[in-house]
Amino acid sequence: MTVSGELKLTPTIEYLEEDFEPMAEGDKQRRNLSYTTEALRLWFEPRQDVYVSGNLFIFYEENNPDKKIAPDTFVVFGMNSADRLSYKLWEEGGKVPDFVLEITSKGTVRKDRDENPLIYRTLGVKEYFQFDPSGDYLKPLPLQGVRLEQGKYQAIAASILPDGVLSLHSEVLGLDLYLYEDRRFRFFDPKSKQILRSYAEAEQDRLQAEAIALQEKLAKEQAEAIANQERQEKLQERLAKQQAEAIAAQEKLAKEQVEELLKKYRDRFGELPE
Repeated sequence: MTVSGELKLTPTIEYLEEDFEPMAEGDKQRRNLSYTTEALRLWFEPRQDVYVSGNLFIFYEENNPDKKIAPDTFVVFGMNSADRLSYKLWEEGGKVPDFVLEITSKGTVRKDRDENPLIYRTLGVKEYFQFDPSGDYLKPLPLQGVRLEQGKYQAIAASILPDGVLSLHSEVLGLDLYLYEDRRFRFFDPKSKQILRSYAEAEQDRLQAEAIALQEKLAKEQAEAIANQERQEKLQERLAKQQAEAIAAQEKLAKEQVEELLKKYRDRFGELPE
């Protein structure tokens, strides 16, 4: 049997979904990496139309797996919050992240400063922030941000609060980005005046609130027990008083009855003999 013709094979395009970038450089950077993504996930958890992720590949050109970038933290509005192995723009209706935050380190400073802004601007990312936990690589400020305006990134004005906190506002998130003097980074909601919490911090707050509620409950029960005891003591006092009054009334009645009998005797027989 003779087989004619050519068998054409379609090459398989593989999109690697693991990030082989270097690990976080030290505990401080690792804590910030965890916090930024966790805090935003927890904050937007009530909404099903906000996708928050971090250190996840974003593939931005179909059939070209080399065209990818993995922001430390990013937020996409108008997309479902389901977990993903990677974020492929052509599978997400072309919706690019609205907010990106990169944690800058010695190994990423050049990419975060020079390469990434070009990619994010071309894609149409509305806001791009950089944060340097060490304060050694990002100058002049360790927390910086830009906002896309008419196709160009414009610097977001930074302010120093009275307590020394460096603050930048994200219009996209509706949140402030705080950098404390001890290099702690936090998101802050200017409407509710609260700091966004990580999962661990939120759990700690929950346990603390439960402990306070339990203490208040025990204090209330103790106060009620004391009040009940005082009521019982007052009731016993009233009962003892009523009992004493009843005994006194009986004694008075008995005395009156004796005197009445003596009077009747005297009226009939005269005085009692001594």
